[in-house]
Amino acid sequence: MTEKQRFPFPSAAQDAEVACSVTGTAQTCSDAYRLAYTDTDFLLREELRPVRLQLELLKPELVQADEGITSTVVVFGSARTPEPQVAAELLRRAESAAQAAPGDSLLQRKLAIAGRVAANSRYYDEARKLGELITRATLSSNSCDLVVITGGGPGIMEAANRGAADAGGKSIGLNIVLPSEQRPNPYISPELCFQFHYFAIRKMHFLKRARALVACPGGFGTLDELFETLTLIQTGKIHRVPVLLMGSSYWRRIIDFNALVDEGVISEEDLDIFEFVETAEEAWAAIRAAYDF
Repeated sequence: MTEKQRFPFPSAAQDAEVACSVTGTAQTCSDAYRLAYTDTDFLLREELRPVRLQLELLKPELVQADEGITSTVVVFGSARTPEPQVAAELLRRAESAAQAAPGDSLLQRKLAIAGRVAANSRYYDEARKLGELITRATLSSNSCDLVVITGGGPGIMEAANRGAADAGGKSIGLNIVLPSEQRPNPYISPELCFQFHYFAIRKMHFLKRARALVACPGGFGTLDELFETLTLIQTGKIHRVPVLLMGSSYWRRIIDFNALVDEGVISEEDLDIFEFVETAEEAWAAIRAAYDF
């Protein structure tokens, strides 16, 4: 059976090509005459928001299906965590500035922050190592088909994508349009580098194929994504998956989970939804144990 016999109707692409060939009159040059699905101005109208939501849901879904992506490991973490060499240089500059003006409290504050950033930069290496461990296992095993997925930006996200690239495998990046410029990091597989307008749809794609979630130290964005995942598991809206918080000292300092239990706003059992890990090897061991890889 030929392609024409299977699909007797012209495709949307074929019709769009024919429509473009009809020109030369006031009527055919008007915006009203343009096919709706080729009319960008029309698609960007406020009333078309539901359609854009659907398109943003469908495009990454179909592309990932075409690429054979069925299972992912989500790696969250701060975009502001540089690799250790960069963090060390930033700390050196902060020390020099503080020493030059020992009475300047703002410079002392910046020095303290630079020290914390330098200390936390080890998580860049851990995220990179984890991306490599996951990807090497997938490339060498018939039972493991996990693909690393991140928010697509710098810092911890870059590290995890970089680790996957180090192993010679593919990884996914889910970028978001922001008022300030945001570029995808260079280690994402180009065919799996997506851009989103809607945070809600982006977060849905983080979890749609997730088999585990690893949260490295991060700020508002990391906390938002982490707590949404914890809430969905707690309320039974998604199946339970390993949720691993890398760096117990950071997480216990930032969030007093036991205080939430003491206040009666979560139950003791809710603390079992996640566990702390310290290294990429620990995180990977927990994921392997959960799925018997």
